[in-house]
Amino acid sequence: MRYLRKNDLPLPVRPVLGPAPHDVVWRKANSSRVLSILQNPAYAGAYVYGRRRQEGGRIRHGVYRPRTTKVPIADWEVCLQAAHPGYIGWEEFMENQKRLENNINRYEAGHSGVPRKGAALLQGIAVCGRCGRRMSLRYSGPAGDYPVYTCRADRAQDGGPLCQEVRALPVDAHVESILLEALTPDKIAIAIATLGQIEEETRQLERQWALRRERARYEAERARRQYDAVEPENRLVARSLERVWEEKLRAAEAIEQDHERWRSDEPLVLNEQDREALQALGENLPGIWHSPSTTATERKGILRLIICEVILDQKRFHGQVWFKILWQTGATSEHSLQRRVHTNGDYIDLERLRSRVIELNAADKMDKEIAAALNAEGFVAARGCAFKGENVWLLRTRWGIPVKINGTSANPDRWPDRTYSVQGAAAALDVTPQTVFDYLARGWIERRQLTKGQPWQIELSDDQINTLRARTARTRRSRKKAS
Repeated sequence: MRYLRKNDLPLPVRPVLGPAPHDVVWRKANSSRVLSILQNPAYAGAYVYGRRRQEGGRIRHGVYRPRTTKVPIADWEVCLQAAHPGYIGWEEFMENQKRLENNINRYEAGHSGVPRKGAALLQGIAVCGRCGRRMSLRYSGPAGDYPVYTCRADRAQDGGPLCQEVRALPVDAHVESILLEALTPDKIAIAIATLGQIEEETRQLERQWALRRERARYEAERARRQYDAVEPENRLVARSLERVWEEKLRAAEAIEQDHERWRSDEPLVLNEQDREALQALGENLPGIWHSPSTTATERKGILRLIICEVILDQKRFHGQVWFKILWQTGATSEHSLQRRVHTNGDYIDLERLRSRVIELNAADKMDKEIAAALNAEGFVAARGCAFKGENVWLLRTRWGIPVKINGTSANPDRWPDRTYSVQGAAAALDVTPQTVFDYLARGWIERRQLTKGQPWQIELSDDQINTLRARTARTRRSRKKAS
């Protein structure tokens, strides 16, 4: 309807009110008239009977009014295909009916619906991989703008739990990249097809304008012949016919002017510059796809030309979203992507993560260093965040991975290389561990760490132990005298 109005192409209407015979009136297109044309089998060259029937009804204002209902095509009483020449074939007519029916958004009936303005790319064509039902859409997040594909048929019908929910944006981005990659070999063909489609559309519009101009000229010529045929003595008839003739001439002149304006706005022949620009656009599909001027509805329309359905299942494999693409050609392809998990226990490659943490810990790496190494290797923590030292510490604690130098128990008095721990040095010197830390800060004893944050390894000789013990004894005596 919008296309016909934009190109100033009216539709014929035969009024049902007033004296017969009724002349055809050309009026601007409206949605009901366009729909009646698309649903009328006569345009497909078929003769049918029984498209509607009356069933029941009710009394309104004291009058019984029967209700008229549509009859499915399979139940028509008479359907003679190719009864007369049609504008389209019967197969195309049936395909149109299927598309019109599918335009209704009824997820439970398997209808994908028309593309909408929302951000979800697979709206209407996402199918649950667990129960086979078509998935609906909801929006979450603080601003209510994060799309989520959800299968809620069990909850709606039986009060059970949700079958599954899949975050839309990561899946959409993956499907988008697969689609653009699949169209890469056909960029030139797409560009050429686009040029041919534009030129064919222009030719069809020119033909419509030619028929409209011819009809207007015929009406004016017919009015002239009627005026010439009237007898001169019939002045009133001649005057009315002259007025009709003038009206037809003005209508024909207005159509000619409209046609000239249309020709100036819509050139009939594409010049070489236009062809090069259109071919460049056809070869730059990613640029067109990501262009700010391309709406979400247009992207979904492009997607549905290539992809029929996408089956989603995020519970089939651990930490992954598995999906199968059903292409319009009948081919299928299976893919998977790492999904965003809420706990590290749902991580896609948990065993590889565990073994890597064990390896790095055995190499005397501290938790922060292990976290930096995991991030550099592409590991992602829960909720899509980067690993931190706290995450590694939590994983080591949960998996029972000890720090290499002292295991999971308290520090021993002496390490395997015969150096002292802080607790062992405190026992050897007969002081508190805090005093040992004070000695470390003053530099009175030698110490080292394997890495920052690891326990201290203290070098103490017998002479140092005796010296520090004597110092401690003098300090205690002096404090006792002072008290």
